[in-house]
Amino acid sequence: MAERLAGTPGVQKVPSASLDLFIVRDFLPPELCDAIIERIDSQRRPSTIADDSGIANFRTSETCDLDSGDAVVADVDCRIVGLLGLDPALGEPIQGQRYAVGQEFRAHTDTFNPGSYDYYVHTAAGGQRTWTAMLYLNDPEDGGATRFKTIGKTVHPERGKLLAWNNLLADGAPNPATLHHGMKVRKGVKFIITKWFRERPLV
Repeated sequence: MAERLAGTPGVQKVPSASLDLFIVRDFLPPELCDAIIERIDSQRRPSTIADDSGIANFRTSETCDLDSGDAVVADVDCRIVGLLGLDPALGEPIQGQRYAVGQEFRAHTDTFNPGSYDYYVHTAAGGQRTWTAMLYLNDPEDGGATRFKTIGKTVHPERGKLLAWNNLLADGAPNPATLHHGMKVRKGVKFIITKWFRERPLV
């Protein structure tokens, strides 16, 4: 996967020995970004987290489970799967997030913590999360960057820009270098979508 992305025109690999992280600018056209934003805005609900750390206000965004039967959502899904080259059966449904002023998702990883209750619940069918694709749908007026603290990389939101990273080490264990923080929006609103992939089909 990493070699495939590194050899794809328009894909930038972030220099890091500890994390396979890629950036694709203008991956999604503005009209599709706007269409997904409309869907998120009309169906959003308070976000939740697995492996709850007990920290208040750890994740304060709103979430939308996008309908895979919607032609617009299916188009976006197909584009992401096509870029990564993974079996569509390994993908979770696309999820949308909305961040208003002051909202954030504190530093976390997308994998399930081995040995935890949520690990056994959420990995029983499809296994661990392997790759993450995250896409910015708009340009907030200020704030809302994604900070990969371990590797010292901050990515600023730009409409249509996609990030993709490998959540696992070579031995299949979660990679701690994927720790990332959806930083607070200081002005405006931030919309993103996220698609995760698993080790095995979820069906």
